[in-house]
Amino acid sequence: MKMLGLIGGMSWESTLPYYRYINETIRQQLGGLHSARLLLASLDFAEIAELQKNGQWDEAGQRLANAARQLAQAGAEGLVLCTNTMHKVADAISNAVDIPLLHIVDPTGEYILQQGYGKVGLLGTRFTMEQPFYTDRLLSHYEIECVVPDAQARDDLHRIIFSELCQGMISDTSRQRCKRILQQLAHQGAEGIILGCTELSLLIHPEDSPLPLFDTTRLHAEAAARWSLA
Repeated sequence: MKMLGLIGGMSWESTLPYYRYINETIRQQLGGLHSARLLLASLDFAEIAELQKNGQWDEAGQRLANAARQLAQAGAEGLVLCTNTMHKVADAISNAVDIPLLHIVDPTGEYILQQGYGKVGLLGTRFTMEQPFYTDRLLSHYEIECVVPDAQARDDLHRIIFSELCQGMISDTSRQRCKRILQQLAHQGAEGIILGCTELSLLIHPEDSPLPLFDTTRLHAEAAARWSLA
């Protein structure tokens, strides 16, 4: 079993499910008392969120690259970045180390293709929905087209993620708002919905959606566990 290095804490609310899903997958594959070989570098998300807000992506990338170096030096053989948005700086992380970064878009794109879909809705932070780093990889690597909700919905989602979910708050009012956004994406022709923020699966469940949901947190974590056993 290869050692996985997790870059987490962004937010820690969504790093928790990563630990659970990875270990559950290892136990399912190996049985008995088996669990994953893991290292965790957990960052202070307040500092990263401020860099995001100010557009200081190069600095944010360097901080995550430093975490990647620490994990590699400690014995990690592959890296898992436990957040969607910060994959904007995936190249900075990959270039800093000689071990692979298991990109969150790849297991998501592969799973969507297996289900036979070619056009999906994308929910996430404003950065993930509005900047091309996520949608371009889905299109260029998997020929999957993404649609995003309107500007007001993007603002609402961004607020819900940072002001509520990242702080452990689950609001039924916000769930109802998300359900309306899901309906909007269905009307835009989406065949399924990517929960492109690792916290969104804490709020939005399959019964809330008129379309299939693709939980990036679970897909990424389970793929990382399988990689560690390959």
